Amino acid sequence: MMTGVNLGNWLVLEKWMSPELFDGTSAEDEVHLWRELSETAARERFKVHRDSWVADRDVVYLAANGIELIRIPVPYFIFGDVPPYVGCIEYLDKAFEWAQRHGQKILIDLHTVPGSQNGFDNGGICGVCTFHKKPENVEFALTVLERLAARYRDHPSLWGVQVLNEPISQELWDAIDIPTRYPAVDPEEAAGSEPVPTEFLQRFYRDAYARIRAAAPNATVVFHDGFRIAEWKGFFTEPDFENVVLDTHLYLMTLTWSAGDHSLDDYLAFIADRFAGDVREAARDVPVMIGEWCLDTAATEATVLSGEERRSYFRRIADAQLRAWEPAVAWTYWSYKLHTDDPKHDPWDMGRAIELRWLPEELAPGT
Repeated sequence: MMTGVNLGNWLVLEKWMSPELFDGTSAEDEVHLWRELSETAARERFKVHRDSWVADRDVVYLAANGIELIRIPVPYFIFGDVPPYVGCIEYLDKAFEWAQRHGQKILIDLHTVPGSQNGFDNGGICGVCTFHKKPENVEFALTVLERLAARYRDHPSLWGVQVLNEPISQELWDAIDIPTRYPAVDPEEAAGSEPVPTEFLQRFYRDAYARIRAAAPNATVVFHDGFRIAEWKGFFTEPDFENVVLDTHLYLMTLTWSAGDHSLDDYLAFIADRFAGDVREAARDVPVMIGEWCLDTAATEATVLSGEERRSYFRRIADAQLRAWEPAVAWTYWSYKLHTDDPKHDPWDMGRAIELRWLPEELAPGT
């Protein structure tokens, strides 16, 4: 199994991860940040952020802590051909240089598309999900994937290309209530927004696979399950698909545990049994990776703990999740870093998790 991490909030912004970048604006997502800032201010703000958020020293740190695979979210405007957004392909080039230098692999993850595929802030624009309804947007995304695959096809650090991050299902759309949880700034822009239908997603995945495979014959092609993992049984069959992986995102920290309910051991047993079953069942049909998972190091239950008790608490939770991931071919933790008001208790921060020694013993020097 490959162990990895996401470089979230580097080339695709999420406000909760670095709210200071949104200072002086009312923007809640990256699209509206670009719209509210002047061209000069936007260029300067994004350059400073991209230059400093990730550097070669970070990749050195990750390599020293056993990280083999780096998943890098990229925007659809990465090539700089969608005004007013400034492209960032040169930063992805740098990441490939760093990864090669330190013996790591990269998974390129197309994290946003025109019109968004989920309505989340991480999809670029809140409350909007119209990507699948506009053929010109679909073609644009396919072309971006093709260009990325062609650019890095011969690079020794390329592991794979992920077609699309988190296209939302009807079930999750309803459960979260996207229009309420992520209200759109412009109702006209959000008109017609809806979950991404499975029928569309199947067609898009077939088209994307054909384009990527033609451009990069040896790359692994990764497909997110769209929060509907059971629906892909029998879809990714040879000879239609070769060297593919199904990605699922399991944020088990969103499941609430408290000492007043069940014991922590019972809770962890539930995690291992329930989610390992889902992963194992899917893996019978197609290789599976856990593209995003995390620890909540700001969990209420942990705030009363300190020192070795705190480390032991998170180690037990992490070990239960890692046991659940055993049928997978890879996992990539979300995320490498973020900024919050209290940097001592950053949730979902890879550096903090490493400090707390959640990694398997052989990957965690000093434990």
